[in-house]
Amino acid sequence: MTADEDRRPHPPWDESYTAEMPAPWDIGRPQPAFVRLADDGLLAGRVLDSGCGTGEHALLAASRGADVIGIDVAPTAIARARAKAADRGLSVRFEVADALDLGRLRLHVDTVIDSGVFHVFGDEERARYVASLAAVLRPGGSCYLMCFSDRQPGDWGPRRVRAEELHSAFRDGWAVESISADTFEINPIGGTTQAQAWLAAIRRS
Repeated sequence: MTADEDRRPHPPWDESYTAEMPAPWDIGRPQPAFVRLADDGLLAGRVLDSGCGTGEHALLAASRGADVIGIDVAPTAIARARAKAADRGLSVRFEVADALDLGRLRLHVDTVIDSGVFHVFGDEERARYVASLAAVLRPGGSCYLMCFSDRQPGDWGPRRVRAEELHSAFRDGWAVESISADTFEINPIGGTTQAQAWLAAIRRS
């Protein structure tokens, strides 16, 4: 990837939720990796779902007893997440907010969920994003981050992330406890229904 490609504008995220075809990541259920985390009791305490989309992971955590806030920059996604919460009788605070400026929320959480957000940022924005997470995650708190992996063949989809890039991004003030190979379930793209991912467990120092 060239420097110019790395600085390219982000897609208009709200349009991802108003298009006729659903976005690849908006599958209408939590990713299995996060279900496993919930089953292990790790999505607990006060939880922030950063870039929550239509809310499936935030709602999963809430269904297991967590106090959850979900944020996304796309108003349409937040409206759908709020509707899901009402339909399912779950109490989740959903807000339109920028993942690069979480400090404005003036909150502190025990756990952060990131399903498919880290990999949309270029290098400079990655640093801002990690600092933004640090502004809300209490010392000792955990971030569970799932991103597109360099193990994914081809060139469609978002920027591939190497495991070493995760270690580098979370070098100062964090401890990367594990990075494991996993898969995203996605809406079909050319017959493909899965994409290679990294699942990282990262602790705030």
